[in-house]
Amino acid sequence: MRSTRLVATIGAAAFALAATGTLIAQGTPGEAPGRADPARVSGGTYLADPSHSMVQWRVDHMGFNDYFGIFGDVDGTLTLDPANPGQASVDVTIPVAGVTVPSEGLREHLLRPGKDGGSPDFFGPDPMPARFTSTAVTIGADGTSAEVTGDLALNGVMMPVTLETRFTGAGAAPRTGYETVGFEGRTTINRSDFGLGFGVPMVGDEVELEFSVAFEKRDPQ
Repeated sequence: MRSTRLVATIGAAAFALAATGTLIAQGTPGEAPGRADPARVSGGTYLADPSHSMVQWRVDHMGFNDYFGIFGDVDGTLTLDPANPGQASVDVTIPVAGVTVPSEGLREHLLRPGKDGGSPDFFGPDPMPARFTSTAVTIGADGTSAEVTGDLALNGVMMPVTLETRFTGAGAAPRTGYETVGFEGRTTINRSDFGLGFGVPMVGDEVELEFSVAFEKRDPQ
């Protein structure tokens, strides 16, 4: 029995090595194409990759645990000049109507119209996308982090926010060849400031926002 398992293990290892060799022969890269090296950024105008850009929100639920949700399909533009990184600008929109949460009941509540023609508890059935437009960028001493200050429009209210951001990678995407840059970061807002105070203080007012975004240098569609 032991020899049978040994033969099977050797056979599986040989198969894995053969498969790896086939992938390399077919041109599959041996390492991830993106690296956090600012020297790899040529600059210019980039478009958000909606398939790989998202904003996660996190809020305390009655002091028991935190609840999470995600906004995907982020769209927008990023303008970069490697010689003047502090002059960078970003303008992105986040489709609130596509909010994803683990509970279908909560999603229905977030998008539910107001009762008897009144105001909805949260976003309502046809919410406008949220939008963040930068107004200033302060580069950190390490050259890969930055404070990005701007205006966040959400639920019909605009407020200034500051994002703590980090450059996460740059390189050419294997499938498209597009020069791609990535960033992640976070900020905190009070949802009541944006007219979304239903349930406060039983459900937390403070909402942590974390984002991970990719931008591609390609012609606008």
